[in-house]
Amino acid sequence: MSTPTLTARPSRAAALDGLGRYVPIGATVALLALMYLGGLGNYRNFDNPQLIPDLFIGNAGLLIIGVGMTFVILSGGIDLSVGSVMAFSTMACAWLTVDAGVSAPLAVGLVLALGVVSGTLTGIVIHYFDVQPFIATLVGLFLYRGLTLQISAEDVSMRDVAFFDWGMTRVEFGGSPREGGFSLPYLSFLALAVVAIAFVVLHYTRFGRGVYAVGGNEQSALLMGLPVARTKVGVYAISGFCAALAGVVSAFYTKSADPLRGVGLELDAIAAVVIGGTLLTGGAGFVLGTVAGVMVMGLLSTIIAFQGNLNSWWAKIVVGVLLLAFILLQRVLARSGEKRRT
Repeated sequence: MSTPTLTARPSRAAALDGLGRYVPIGATVALLALMYLGGLGNYRNFDNPQLIPDLFIGNAGLLIIGVGMTFVILSGGIDLSVGSVMAFSTMACAWLTVDAGVSAPLAVGLVLALGVVSGTLTGIVIHYFDVQPFIATLVGLFLYRGLTLQISAEDVSMRDVAFFDWGMTRVEFGGSPREGGFSLPYLSFLALAVVAIAFVVLHYTRFGRGVYAVGGNEQSALLMGLPVARTKVGVYAISGFCAALAGVVSAFYTKSADPLRGVGLELDAIAAVVIGGTLLTGGAGFVLGTVAGVMVMGLLSTIIAFQGNLNSWWAKIVVGVLLLAFILLQRVLARSGEKRRT
């Protein structure tokens, strides 16, 4: 009797090999450059040196969540709970510091630890109980939004907590904006540090290589002896941490907690990751592409604001069109790659 042999299917990301991997992110960067040049050519004061830094400031939370989402999507998963976890983290910070009398640094530490634990439990449910990521994280979306509303159904101010003044303390570069310089608050450096750490982890560590391998083909990763379980649980732990950190950043930025904050933010994060060139089925993409995707979405809203006569919902419409275009681009590249391989 012959013994059956385990064979792995070809990687879902194998078609995007070589230069094909860089086409989506190249398209994103080109789009970003064209949008900026178009703004320069059509609007006064678009060349203000503070404009680009303001994109990082206003989208710091989305950028941090997008980094966590990049890990999840690269592994072939999805996380719909990040917006609710962000809102819960901000509200938990407010309740701990304002009502419970906990010191702000300790409250922040507890919230970040909760984010890691939440993401870890989600990853365990997905891998060990074979629950679809969509369903498992949808549970988290409702659970944490409900818990947020249980703490308070109204805004909670944190303006009396001196610790949260730190995040918006600005560092000037080249003088004030009137002098041709620009400034960034500390929370922007925090977001950039998250991007830098994620870049190193994904491209220069064994865990990062495992994320790409699991996303490309989980069966092949198992045959290669990679720690699939640890990798899948790990990416959701990272996503939970990033969502909680985005909630803390929101506390620094607004000094208040809104129970409805972050509604739909998970969809914005997914859109930013895909527009940034990450393959929606996993296995191919770059965290720097996510940065470009967030910048495209932020710059789009800025252009609409400069235009003045357009409803802000046009940003959502254009993002939807861009998302469809990048998904179609991925499919075209994948099919052309499959033809070359055959």
